[in-house]
Order: sequence, then structure tokens, then C-alpha cells
Amino acid sequence: MLISRGGIMLRRVLSCKNKFAVNNVAIGGSRNSGGSWAYRSAVPNYSKENWILAEFVGGFMWWWVLWHLWHDYEHITGEFPYPDPTKWTDAELGIPPDDEE
Repeated sequence: MLISRGGIMLRRVLSCKNKFAVNNVAIGGSRNSGGSWAYRSAVPNYSKENWILAEFVGGFMWWWVLWHLWHDYEHITGEFPYPDPTKWTDAELGIPPDDEE
């Protein structure tokens, strides 16, 4: 009984193979996100104004990051001086005295 049903199911699957074919390249289309899009194809060329604006914004971003890394480095290193671990005592570190066993 299962063998006979398997043959019928196999025939149905093989007859439907063209119904689910996927087109590997899609360009444009109607999307509500705006602009053009590409799927498995080259990215569309942008206008010169957009390219210049993107370069300017990227340059400004890197200037901002590097400026603040140079002038406000305390955000990364901390605002307070780092303690000198050589000045810590054994009691502060929780180390028992040598004569105690």
C-alpha cells in the first residue's frame, strides 16, 4: 500500500518542479523602502552627488572619532589614575603572613 502511494506522490512532485522554479536574478520591482535594489546582481551605480555626500559623511565620522580619541581619551582609559599594584600590601591582597601555616 505504501509503495503504491509513494509512486503517486513521486509523480506529483516531479510534475510540479516547474511551478516552483526560482529566478536567480531580480532587479527593481515595487518596494515601499524606496530606491532600487538588486538580488544576485551588481549594485546599481549611484549619482555623483550621492557618492560625494557619502564620502563627506564618512570622512566627518572618522574625523569625529579620531578627534575624540585624541582629546577625550579618558572615555577609554578611565578618568582616574590607575593604581600601582606594587604598592599594595599582602593584607589588602588577602595573602596570609609567611609564618602562618
